[in-house]
Formats: sequence, C-alpha cells, structure tokens
Amino acid sequence: MPKNYPTRRQFLNYGKLSLLFFLNSCSNSLKKFKIGFQSSIYPKSLKDTLPSIWQKENINFSKLKLEKNKIKLSNSDFILVNDGWLNSIDFTSFQNINNLFSNDILDNRSRDFLKSFKEYQRDKLFPVGVVPYAVIIKNNKDLIYDASNSWDFLLDEKLKGKIIFPQSPRILISISKKISVKNSLSKLKEQAMLFEDKNSINWLINSPASVAIIPFSLCEKYLRVDSRLSIVFPNKGVPLMWNFLLTKSKNNNIVLTDWIKSLDKRSTIDKLANQGWYLPFKNKYSQEKYNIKIEKNNYGPSKNCWENSWSFSPLNKEEQLSLEKLWNQSLTP
Repeated sequence: MPKNYPTRRQFLNYGKLSLLFFLNSCSNSLKKFKIGFQSSIYPKSLKDTLPSIWQKENINFSKLKLEKNKIKLSNSDFILVNDGWLNSIDFTSFQNINNLFSNDILDNRSRDFLKSFKEYQRDKLFPVGVVPYAVIIKNNKDLIYDASNSWDFLLDEKLKGKIIFPQSPRILISISKKISVKNSLSKLKEQAMLFEDKNSINWLINSPASVAIIPFSLCEKYLRVDSRLSIVFPNKGVPLMWNFLLTKSKNNNIVLTDWIKSLDKRSTIDKLANQGWYLPFKNKYSQEKYNIKIEKNNYGPSKNCWENSWSFSPLNKEEQLSLEKLWNQSLTP
C-alpha cells in the first residue's frame, strides 16, 4: 500500500507556517517593554541603570491633559512617578507590585510611608527613590551656619524678595511650621521672589535671588561647576520627595526584579546618592549612605537631618480644605 508523502507544494506550505510561527515567537520574546517617566527630573545615574530592553517614554506629568502624554501613559508597561503627581494616576490601570519583592527589601522609613496610603494604592506602589530638598545659597557663605541649624534664617531681612520657593503651598506650609515665629507663613511669602520648581536653579543663577529651595537631584550638577553656590541641609530636617515604580504588565517580572536587585549594591548606591537620589532600601550600607561626599566638598544630608525630615502623605478632603484655608488666610494682611 503506497505511503502518503506530502507533495512539494504541501512541504513548502508547512515550511512557511513554521517560519511564521518562529518569527512570531521571536517577536513576542523580544518585545520592547515601555517605561514612562518625566526624563528631566531623573538623574543620569538612575536612567543609566534601566534595562536596555525597556523603551523609554518621556511623559510630562504636569501636562497629562495633552493627548500625547495621555497616549504615552496609556501605552507604558511601567512608570516612574513622584508623589506630587500620584493624584493624576488611575490606580485601576496598574497591577499589584509589592508581591514581587521580599518584605524586608524596603527600609523602615519607606514602609512607614507606604502605610499612609490606602491599601489599593499601597499594593501598587514600590518606592525606588527618595530625594531630599536642599537649600542652595548664592554668594553668601555667612548664611551657611544659620541655615544649617534652623529654618528661621529664611526670615532674614536681607533675603526679602530674594528667595525662590517651590511651587507647592504644602511644602511652604510645612517649612513655616519649623519656624519659631508667629505668622511665619505670611512672613515667608513676603520673602519670596517667585515660586518655581523645574527652572528654579536657572532663576537663582541668572537673577538677583540669593536662596532657592530645590530637590537635591535637580541642582547637584550645578554645584560642581558654579563656585558661587553652596548647599545646606538644615539639621531640623527637609521635605522629602518620593519616587515610585508602578507596573501594568504581568510579564517581564524577572527583568523588573533583577533591575531592582541591581540597584542595591555599593557602587550604584554611591553614584545615585552623588546625584541626589537615595535608595529607600534596607541594606548593609544604610548607615554609610547618610554622609556621601560629592565633589567640591559638598555633602548630602546629615544623619540628624534625615531623622528630622518629613514626607507628604495623601490628603483626605478635610485635610485638603484645611490647608487651603490656612494658605488663603496667610494672604490676608
């Protein structure tokens, strides 16, 4: 009885199908996962650590209403975002992430901070960086001692109209509470030259301003090249800006966890801290990370500063109304 061998045409068709299946498999395995973040606010040392197979998407979270930013956010498998923009995030779009990591990877400060979030948010937020605000002083070495010991220095008469504050009422209110003067919030606002975030260091350098309060990671590179600038972290503590990783993807978890593990080594910790980015991880270098020296004899926050620094937990409606009332009252003469 003759065997039914495939014809030449059938054999070629089988080959084409096999090739298509192989190419499709390769395509899926080599898929470029996208990570979205606002590139200008992240230090180069952190961006250099991101896996090469991740495609980087620059998202301006302050302009999420623009269609191009909404599309980028929607198409990103992972995002990096700071605590100031979490209210812009739809948490239902993201997966639980903390179950990918062991319970003891985060230090006490970051675990305590996560407890301030609602459970459905907490499980989707993984802290990957905490950035302290710094006081940058231009052409006035005499201010350094006073600024190191107390926030009261901001009310110095010589600084009236010469201070650049963050564009955040909540940060300014929190600083005013560290000042031992009545009506300190109103007095602080009288000292302001302007309220600015992203371009505050440029304003400081190119204007009559004498002081700016800026996230450390946004100003450290200028300290290396401009001898007029000095950096101070008051021992009474500074505001902290937290940065979180969120994921939409259930895939690529191995690359994700490998990336987090790769950050937790001495050489990487040093590079990141030298650019104003501190890892909120529990590790054997945790005691040493407090005083990492950067060029030109500038330093990071002291241990006292870290212990006295504060974070901004999510506000409920009542707390938000209370802050708005306090801010509006300070506008009244």
